[in-house]
Amino acid sequence: METEKRMELVHVIVEEVRPLLQGSESKKLVDYGSGSGLVSLELTDLVDSILLVDSSKQALQEAKDKIEARGITNCEVLYSDFTEDMPELKADIVLVSLVLLHIPDTTLILQKLFSILPNDGQLIIVDFDKNEKVSHPKIHSGFTHEELKNILTEVGFTSSTCKTFYHGKQLFANQDASMFIATSRK
Repeated sequence: METEKRMELVHVIVEEVRPLLQGSESKKLVDYGSGSGLVSLELTDLVDSILLVDSSKQALQEAKDKIEARGITNCEVLYSDFTEDMPELKADIVLVSLVLLHIPDTTLILQKLFSILPNDGQLIIVDFDKNEKVSHPKIHSGFTHEELKNILTEVGFTSSTCKTFYHGKQLFANQDASMFIATSRK
């Protein structure tokens, strides 16, 4: 649902990610778990191309409609779930925005994303900080920076940085929460 609250969150994420993409005009970005492209379609001017990957056909159809309506020429969509079937593709930058918390095996998905990046490729993760108030069988209750950095190192990423950049009311499972952005290099 593209509620006002959701759109506000998208705006905050876009503002945080855009500076990281300066100088990426020749780069190919993969938005893994893109949904309908709320975040990545705001980044099309900064990169050569964007591939929106999601396991929801409905979300990708919405993304396609937006791409057509806005006349965007450097975006494509791909229906895929990397945890089940890994397509042959390469990207210079991978963006994972509010997606990790929905994937049970964090290490596995990070390994898959690692595999599509070249040396010096960049992984950008936006997600929720660990939140003890959130308990749900289908999602992680966020991540501590240390826990995530450990997994990224284990997978093979070098120099990971992680910082909390936003605090909001009822952001995450109706709880007040904060979001972090983590950047890693392969």
